[in-house]
Amino acid sequence: MDFNKQVIEEFRANNGQVGGPFEGARLLLLTTTGARSGRPHTVPLGYLPDGGERMLVIASAGGAPHDPHWYRNLRADPRATVESGVFVFDVEAEILEGAERDAAFARAVESDPGWADYQARTARTIPVVALKVEPGPPRSNASSGGAYLKQVHDGFRRELALIRKELTGSGRPGLGVQLRINCLTMCQGLHHHHTGEDLMMFPALAERHPSLAPTIERLSREHERIGVLVEELRQALSGDDPMRVRAEIERLVDELEAHLTYEEEQLVPILDLA
Repeated sequence: MDFNKQVIEEFRANNGQVGGPFEGARLLLLTTTGARSGRPHTVPLGYLPDGGERMLVIASAGGAPHDPHWYRNLRADPRATVESGVFVFDVEAEILEGAERDAAFARAVESDPGWADYQARTARTIPVVALKVEPGPPRSNASSGGAYLKQVHDGFRRELALIRKELTGSGRPGLGVQLRINCLTMCQGLHHHHTGEDLMMFPALAERHPSLAPTIERLSREHERIGVLVEELRQALSGDDPMRVRAEIERLVDELEAHLTYEEEQLVPILDLA
């Protein structure tokens, strides 16, 4: 419990980044309602992306003989809250069954054989839980508009760094199913973010600050260029050539980092004044 508390505090203080055994891992904070106490219970968990509206968590408990408390809480009340380091989501848990559970667990093992080690330690079938994001806008604890933009950008930076690491460290001749899903989920998130900026943030800034017109025009052109790179990455993922995927990821990373840095330099000071 003391270890979890330390991780939770570090996670919240650093917008989702932690050190120690969770360093470089996909991590979320899950808050459930205690089945017996009725009180909120927060735990850090590794997760698997599963498209833009779902995350998968695995009730391994390190291969212990009994299900973890957070899983038992979700069985009693599937409504929960997830913190990603950028956003806070309301979610509803669905316990996967049968072939769907087996396929999801196989994807997890493919990306990290440690899950198979946990299963080998216990006689129970380790549950897999889908956390489905509820409709409505996510919440953020950012102190300003500029801080919010920087948090979102840093989230994309972290995810791309993880994908690059997975590509170079998989040791497999082909592309794993989970790795493809990670890439496609990131592409979907990036598309939604840029669409939101094009339709809402940029027009609002242009109306309030006419002098930003050249900046916004440049950022919009860069969105179009990044959209092309995202589509080329999607096409590469439809094949089975890790080298091509790696090359497309590197192209996207270079272009996106330059775009994010310029956008932060130009817009964060103005958004912080709003």
